[in-house]
Amino acid sequence: MPHSWRSALATVLLSGAIVPAVALAQTPAPAPASPAPKSTAPASAEDARFEALSSAEWAWRKTQFADDEDSARHAVPHLPDVGPAAQAARLKKWEEVRAQLATIDVARLSPANQVNAAVYRYQIDTLLSAQRYREYEKPLNADTNFWGDLADSARNAHLRSEDEYTAYIATLRAVPRYFDQQIANMRAGLARGFTPPQITLKGREDTILPVTAAARIEDNPFYAPFVTMPSTIPADRQAALRREATAAITQAVVPAHQALLQFLKKDYIPKARTRLDAFSLPDGQAYYQAQIREYTTLDLPPAQIHQIGLDAVAQIRAQMQQVMQDVHFQGDLPAFLHFLRTDPQFTVKTPQALLDRGAWIAKEFDGKAAEWFGHLPRRRFAIVPVPDAIAPYYTAGRGGPGVYLINTFNLPSRPLYSLPALTLHESAPGHAFQMPLAAENKDLPAFRQESYISAYGEGWALYCEKLGEDMGLYHTPYERFGMLSYQAWRAARLVVDTGIHTMGWSRAQAQQYLRDNTALSDHEIETETDRYIAWPGQALSYYLGEKAILDARARAEKALGAKFNIRAFHDTVLQLGSVPLPVLDAAVDRFIAQGGTGPYPDEE
Repeated sequence: MPHSWRSALATVLLSGAIVPAVALAQTPAPAPASPAPKSTAPASAEDARFEALSSAEWAWRKTQFADDEDSARHAVPHLPDVGPAAQAARLKKWEEVRAQLATIDVARLSPANQVNAAVYRYQIDTLLSAQRYREYEKPLNADTNFWGDLADSARNAHLRSEDEYTAYIATLRAVPRYFDQQIANMRAGLARGFTPPQITLKGREDTILPVTAAARIEDNPFYAPFVTMPSTIPADRQAALRREATAAITQAVVPAHQALLQFLKKDYIPKARTRLDAFSLPDGQAYYQAQIREYTTLDLPPAQIHQIGLDAVAQIRAQMQQVMQDVHFQGDLPAFLHFLRTDPQFTVKTPQALLDRGAWIAKEFDGKAAEWFGHLPRRRFAIVPVPDAIAPYYTAGRGGPGVYLINTFNLPSRPLYSLPALTLHESAPGHAFQMPLAAENKDLPAFRQESYISAYGEGWALYCEKLGEDMGLYHTPYERFGMLSYQAWRAARLVVDTGIHTMGWSRAQAQQYLRDNTALSDHEIETETDRYIAWPGQALSYYLGEKAILDARARAEKALGAKFNIRAFHDTVLQLGSVPLPVLDAAVDRFIAQGGTGPYPDEE
């Protein structure tokens, strides 16, 4: 999963809600019959209409975001208006855009714009769905929240000029207004039973303490940009800016966080709903089906997804049994899983040792990358630990442009046999590889360069885990078992997510299913289960997305035979950016029809 430091990368804190930037929300748009990424035909009047509409809306949409790629690199962004009037204006805007989009004759668009229109329609439908279900009234889940994302942005801001520092201080002064609006939205959600389940919020208020309980101003994450300032700013101005920042943090930021902390402890968490299932939310059945469409870009019923998961888990278990035979383990699968979770040979003693191993795996991929990919991204990524404040509730790792986060909390729960699969998923060729390629592809319109569809992005990252076997990056049977465990984990998510939200599964039942079918540690099973409970549908994107890519590759290999080129296939998939799965299928069909020639033939 992409990390949450920059909302425009994978999720946008749009309107204060945690909303995937471009996943499907309402009705799947049909893929163009034969989409092409480029067209030499002159633009038609219909092309001009579509481009004017999408460009204008995208420019407006960027003003609504809490974050964007440029500001995330340099400064904490402006805090958006998330109040009722702004929410109503966003709903009205996207309804108008969707109505205008419906008047465009897709058949008269250029091949390139047929693809663009399919992707854009997904984006608008998703944004509309979020507004109609008032997702902004639930701006948190077990995994992510608006205050944590803001603190992370502050902690990682890189300010370069006096003007940027001045703007940053103004943002600090605006935090009380922003938090008051968020709290008002959360109260509205609380009143109608639209909250994460109470059990998934346990202890999450502690993530506020680094701001409210910092012993020194230098320890407050919002002061981080002032610890070291550019030498181009005169010393007297540095001192003055530090004084202004200290005043803003103590007078505005800390009190706002204290008020939020009291609200969470006294009102929100105690009164949050106790039911786990999405069906018990307002208009719950329709809401969960919209979540399925959003995260998978498919309109599958929950029961069918549940069965796909059961079948996949059974197939993967058979492969796990073979690994047990390879290592001559005497016992059944539960005994083998217990051995993997408890034997100290599979863990390290220090956080740095885990970071070092992750870095080694990432560099090993670098040595093989040219054999499997024709076109490589320019952007590099850092490997850093998950911040201490959120690490107890965070996943094992996250990745995205510029960063691969490794969770070093509770080292016995971070087995080395899972680290190769995690690294391939979160760093390269997964999220920290795929997302920069999209951003660097100047043939795509901006709304495709800077957006993310979960089924595609998570499907690609999970595919990369499996690709590691082809690449020879699993060196022991245990590492291969770690990969299989991760595959089973994502397949099991289909079972667990639909089980919890539509079939009345309990938290303990979901945890036990993961415990019986994966080698995940108990700590990770607990945090992951809470994520699925609090974030309906998101867990469905991984396995279904990977399945689409694997099916497309198998189709191309069969059709092209000796002409099949794995580098060209991967380039074809990656140059799309992030697209709905039907658009991916159409692109691979075109790849086959063109004889297996990729988008960068001189790099094949």
